[in-house]
Amino acid sequence: MGKAAAMEVSASAAAEAGMMVGHGEWRDDDGRARRTGTAWTASAHIITAVIGSGVLSLAWAIAQLGWVAGPAVMLLFAFVIYYTSTLLAECYRSGDPCTGKRNYTYMDAVRANLGGAKVRLCGVIQYANLFGVAIGYTIAASISMLAIKRADCFHEKGHKNPCRSSSNPYMILFGVVQIVFSQIPDFDQIWWLSIVAAIMSFTYSTIGLSLGIAQTVANGGFMGSLTGISVGAGVTSMQKVWRSLQAFGDIAFAYSYSIILIEIQASSSPPPLPHPLALLCVMSCQDTIKAPPPSEAKVMKSATRLSVATTTVFYMLCGCMGYAAFGDRSPDNLLTGFGFYEPFWLLDVANAAIVVHLVGAYQVFVQPIFAFVERWAAARWPDGGFISRELRVGPFSLSVFRLTWRTAFVCATTVVSMLLPFFGDVVGLLGAVSFWPLTVYFPVEMYIAQRGVRRGSARWLCLKVLSAACLVVSVVAAAGSIADVVDALKVYRPFSG
Repeated sequence: MGKAAAMEVSASAAAEAGMMVGHGEWRDDDGRARRTGTAWTASAHIITAVIGSGVLSLAWAIAQLGWVAGPAVMLLFAFVIYYTSTLLAECYRSGDPCTGKRNYTYMDAVRANLGGAKVRLCGVIQYANLFGVAIGYTIAASISMLAIKRADCFHEKGHKNPCRSSSNPYMILFGVVQIVFSQIPDFDQIWWLSIVAAIMSFTYSTIGLSLGIAQTVANGGFMGSLTGISVGAGVTSMQKVWRSLQAFGDIAFAYSYSIILIEIQASSSPPPLPHPLALLCVMSCQDTIKAPPPSEAKVMKSATRLSVATTTVFYMLCGCMGYAAFGDRSPDNLLTGFGFYEPFWLLDVANAAIVVHLVGAYQVFVQPIFAFVERWAAARWPDGGFISRELRVGPFSLSVFRLTWRTAFVCATTVVSMLLPFFGDVVGLLGAVSFWPLTVYFPVEMYIAQRGVRRGSARWLCLKVLSAACLVVSVVAAAGSIADVVDALKVYRPFSG
C-alpha cells in the first residue's frame, strides 16, 4: 500500500529553514516535497481509483432488485460512501486540522485515533480482504481470458454451439504470471502502471456501456421490471431473496474504495492503480493536496463530493443500460456472460483490457501482505540463512524466502479460485465483508474520537445508528452471497472449471 514512514519536521523548524531543502526544493511541514494537489486533481485520483471490475456486475445487481430498488440502493450506497469519506477526511491530521500530525495510511489514522486492539482488528480485516481480492481477481482474469476464446468460437461456429471450455488452465496461467511479477521489487510502484490501468479500466467500462446502449436500441426499448427477476422459471422465492441480498454486496464492492483512500494521500503522487475497494483513498488523495489554507479536509470534502457524483452517474449508466439491454437475463459479468456476441473483436478488446488491468491490480493488492510477512520474518529470525540468503539468476538476485513464500501465496490464491470460480458470488461476498468495517465502522469511530463527540448526544446517536444499519446490510449481503455459493456447490465439481 502506501509508505507509512515519513520524516517528522515541525512547521516552525521548516519555517526557520525558509522551507527550502536540498536543490532548492520546497517542502511541506512534514519534510516531504511541497504538495500541489487541488480538489480537481484529488477528484481525478479518486475516480481513477474507484472505477474497476466491480462495474461489470452492476447490471446483474439491478436485475435482482428491479428498476425501483436497484437505482435507489445505488444512490443510498453513494450517499453513505460520501458521508463516511467526509468523516475520514477529518482524520487525516491528528489534533489541529491545519497543523496537526499527518496520518499517511488508514492504519496510521486508526492507530492515532483508536489504538489498542482496534489497530490489530483493522489489520486483520484489511489483510483478509486483500487475500480475498486476490482470489476475486484471479477468477475475473481467468473468465475474461476464457471469454476471448469463447467469443472467437461463437463467431466461427455460431451462437448455438456451446463452445464449452474450462477456466482452470487460464487460472494457472494467471498464477504463473503473478509468480514471476511477484519477484520484481516494488512492482506496484512502477510509475506507468497507473496510466495503463486507468486506460484499461475506462476501456472495458466504456465498451460495456456502449454495447448495453446498442443492445437497448436494437431491442426497441428498455427491458426489465419494477421489482426485478420474477419468482418462477428456474428462480425460487428463496433464491430471489438471497440474490437480492447478494446484489447489495455487488454494489458495495463497486463503490467501496476504502482500502486506498488514505494511501493515495500518503505520497505526492497519485495511486499506482485503480482500486475497486475507496475510503482509504480519501486520506491518500488528501496527502497530495497543497498545505492549508484551506485545510486538506475541506478540499477533500469537495473532491469527494465531485468524484462520488461522477462515479455514481457512470455506474448508473453502466448498470441501468445493462439491465435495460438484457432484463432478467442480465449476466453476473456483463462482458463474459455472453449477453453480447458481436462484434466479437470488441468483446475481445474489452476482455483483454480486463486481463491487463487485473494483472497489475493483483500485485498492488498483494504487495502489502508480502511486505508484512517479510518484515515479520526478518524480525523473528534476523540471522536466519533461509530469510537472508539470495540466489543469483543471471543479472538478477532473488531472495530464497521471498521466492518461496510469494510463490506459495500465489499458488494458494489460485487453488482457492479453482475451487470456487464464482465471480458474482465472490464479488458480492468481498463487498459485503469489507463494507461495514472499513467503509463505515472505523471512520465513524475515528471521527467520534477525533472530534470528541459526546456519548449520548444527538450526533453520537445518529452516527451509531448509521453504523448499526450498515452492519445489518453487510451481514445480510454476506449471507446472500454465501447462500448462492452453497447453492452453486450442489452442482459444481471442484476443479472442473
